[in-house]
Amino acid sequence: MKTNIVSTATGKANVSALFFVKKSVQFSNVLSENAEKQVESVLNGMEDGPFEDLELLEIDGQSTLFVNAAKERGISSLDHLRMAAYRLAKRASKRQIPMVSMMLADAAPEQFKSILHGLHYADYKFDAYKSKQKDAFQVTFEIVAGEHTAEFKKIAEEAAIENKAIVLAKNLINTSSSDLTPAEFVENANTIAKYTPGLSIKVRNMKQLEKEGFMGLVTVGKGSSHEPYMITLSYDGSKGSKNVAKNAKKNARTSADHLVFVGKGLTFDTGGLCLKPPKSMPEMISDMSGAATVLAAIQAIATLELPIKVSAVCCLAENAIGNKSVLPGDIFTAKNGKTVMVDNTDAEGRLVLSDGLAEAGIIGATHIVDLATLTGAMVRALGYAVAGFFSNDDDLALKVINCGEACCEKFWSMPLEEEYADALKDHFADLKNTGSDAGAIAAALFLQEFVPEDTAWAHWDIAGTAFVNKTWKYTEYGATGFGVQSLIELARRMSGVAHEDAANEDTDGEYVAVEA
Repeated sequence: MKTNIVSTATGKANVSALFFVKKSVQFSNVLSENAEKQVESVLNGMEDGPFEDLELLEIDGQSTLFVNAAKERGISSLDHLRMAAYRLAKRASKRQIPMVSMMLADAAPEQFKSILHGLHYADYKFDAYKSKQKDAFQVTFEIVAGEHTAEFKKIAEEAAIENKAIVLAKNLINTSSSDLTPAEFVENANTIAKYTPGLSIKVRNMKQLEKEGFMGLVTVGKGSSHEPYMITLSYDGSKGSKNVAKNAKKNARTSADHLVFVGKGLTFDTGGLCLKPPKSMPEMISDMSGAATVLAAIQAIATLELPIKVSAVCCLAENAIGNKSVLPGDIFTAKNGKTVMVDNTDAEGRLVLSDGLAEAGIIGATHIVDLATLTGAMVRALGYAVAGFFSNDDDLALKVINCGEACCEKFWSMPLEEEYADALKDHFADLKNTGSDAGAIAAALFLQEFVPEDTAWAHWDIAGTAFVNKTWKYTEYGATGFGVQSLIELARRMSGVAHEDAANEDTDGEYVAVEA
């Protein structure tokens, strides 16, 4: 997929595309009188027949695709645009249309960005293991931006950086576990740090983890022939750079915050001696989605040169069965001094995250966001469309929701219900790693025990949203890339580059927000 952003149409396009909502054309007020009558007739036909979404018709002598921008149920107006652009790009590629022109001069910046992301999503495929690989037909999208040409070009650059990060996360998650061991993940992270200006990396191996007391990772990873690692990636944009002033908006400031992402990175999870059922095994290639997401996000944040200090901690292990595997009933001392009895070896994600949260405190986090494919309970509660999250800070919780809305990623705030905390007490140790009720809440309460004091914290349980085994929005199968954009947006807003209420602002464009 290629984009060409121009102020006026070049006349070279093979097909024009018109977005519509019910009987209203969006973003285009330059149709001729004759074309307006033809379009009115078509849109009447969309409601009553015989025309359908993505119908290709002649309008004023120009082949035109009509794209329904309110087709799906239950998604936001911005996500409608993403879906519409995604479907448009898929259809254009399938029909092998060389160039499609879109009149977007009346689109608001966030609407334009949503359309761009939809086009990018349509371009993704993962065929690394296919014996025969076939390149998709490349479509050029001519975007007629009018007086917004310069602004839209900048937005397109940002969207391309974000999309590159999403593709990185998806590729890592979709890679089979035998090809992406903890050591292989480290190698990928080292390469990214090497070629991303401003990004540094620290890697701890098994011996270093044990020496420094990061025993959650050691306990989980010691049963595998592939040793565990902890990666800490650091980017400090708080001191500014030569490009920050150029890239930031007028309201940008130098943030005093230190935002730390912590990602669960189980490159494969057998469940340990508390073995998972066979049906659950194949999708365990995605149990490192949290680590992949935070790695991708910090790469994009550094590339965008956002004026904020950000770190990412990847907690990497393979939960396998071996002669050194942790036994149910074993007790270890966590980095913060608390003792933990391993009640269930398949509740291992919270054990490795305890080390990541401790590391976040050591490096001086003011705000922590951890991401993990943590509980089946969250999948049962919210399914694959919504990520549940927990937070000890109302301001951070509101930021998460607003960032999700801006990025078309749904979050639902869950309660840190202290009534369930006593179930985590153990007879011999301070804690055990499972509770008796409310599995997702119990997991979050366990993690809270390791959050540094006086630190704002949010825990994202992405067990349902990170990986899908059926078509969902712009993912046919596999990794969704969920969370990458919201983390980038969180850093952007905390740095002051974006308005806090951007997701809730009225737009100047003509788009009609319709919940289908």
